[in-house]
Amino acid sequence: MTNLTDLADKYGSDKGSKKHRYTELYHMLFQPFADQQINFMEMGLLIGGPEHGIDADRKTTDLPSIRMWLEYFSKAQITGLDISDFSWFSHERFSFVRCDMDTRDGIAQATADLPQMDIIIDDASHASHHQQNAFLTLFPKLRSGGLYIIEDLRWQPPAYEKDGITKTAALFQSYQQNREFAHVDTDVADEFNGLRKDMSGCFVFQVKYQKQRRDQVIVVHKR
Repeated sequence: MTNLTDLADKYGSDKGSKKHRYTELYHMLFQPFADQQINFMEMGLLIGGPEHGIDADRKTTDLPSIRMWLEYFSKAQITGLDISDFSWFSHERFSFVRCDMDTRDGIAQATADLPQMDIIIDDASHASHHQQNAFLTLFPKLRSGGLYIIEDLRWQPPAYEKDGITKTAALFQSYQQNREFAHVDTDVADEFNGLRKDMSGCFVFQVKYQKQRRDQVIVVHKR
């Protein structure tokens, strides 16, 4: 089997050895799915966009990680979700959904017709409320045994981040430490705690897997 890190480097994805090294973890997690007919979603398809002060209607020219996923998951249906337009990319196993992550209603409407997913990766704006909106909306669409991953926890975009909001890393660390989610918004905390019964495992990894560094990626396994 082709190694996922090799594919990331081949297509220029920042998930590979050149930067984040996420694919070292993902290859272990995803290998059992590689030749299965699964539904896979990635949110956030190309570096740049409003989180970096670039207009959402920017011209997009590549899909590095989607090309990687299509080769790695030989039978998967891949859904890409982004605030910018990637509808120009055509592949029989790829579909695109354009979506702003700012509200849960918007995410729910954009994804209403999608099937249940086996793997979901949030590599979108990295704003805390966007990550939390997406999880609360989409974790219920994950199949039993599925994986939900949130990347790039250590950075939040100034253009989007709300003052005083509980960071996503801190939110999941509270669950790991106390088996209960703590959030400055008690309604958000209650909604996350309502999902605990469906979570069989939650793991937080630091930058380049070095324990002394900041939290970087979360993996949640659905019961």
